[in-house]
Amino acid sequence: MAKEKVVLITGASSGIGAMTAKILVQNGHKVILTARRKEKLDELVDYLGEEHAVAVQADATQMNELTQVVQVGLKKFGRLDVAFANAGMGVSSAGVEKGEPEQWDKMIQININALLYTAKVTLPHLRESVGQFIITSSAAGRRPIKGSVYGATKWFAYGFGQNLVEEMQEWGGRCTTIAPGMVNTPFFDEAKPDKLSPVDVADAVLFAIEADERNCVREIFLMPTK
Repeated sequence: MAKEKVVLITGASSGIGAMTAKILVQNGHKVILTARRKEKLDELVDYLGEEHAVAVQADATQMNELTQVVQVGLKKFGRLDVAFANAGMGVSSAGVEKGEPEQWDKMIQININALLYTAKVTLPHLRESVGQFIITSSAAGRRPIKGSVYGATKWFAYGFGQNLVEEMQEWGGRCTTIAPGMVNTPFFDEAKPDKLSPVDVADAVLFAIEADERNCVREIFLMPTK
């Protein structure tokens, strides 16, 4: 059986984050959960059990709030082995010419700044545990999509992960960038059952953290079969 890991998950109240928490706990790991919706977090902790999970309501775009999440998690479990920077959002108006700058600002805050802040507040603790940082990027961050500002933020996430792995390698840390295609989550207004499921991404996270420590799984690229 794989060594127990303590994993912090941002954007944990639904979709990929919530499913990853369930999959990790089912496989013997502990989770520190954060998102803006307290009621959803509390429901998830009730489901997982307080011995396996702790939740802290926070806005991932606020570094002081993320710092508090880490401190609560350390007090509960005593260490941090993995940080999963999963929080993200898209926009309803596609393209640049017809896009909405106010939507871009909000998206950049969560898709870029929250990622940076999550890394900043967790890396000292991951260094101590010789741990791992995991990023949710996207297939949209690996290829050009006409006018997609969302895709550009995911290009940043992808590139940041490639750079961070080099920094963490200096002390034996690992960094994994997960780049899924379209996932059937509350991210979309309509269900997309022919696309990836959140459990597919959760399984990728589990694979990355349970890989032997000699093996840095730098990237996992997932696409729907159809």
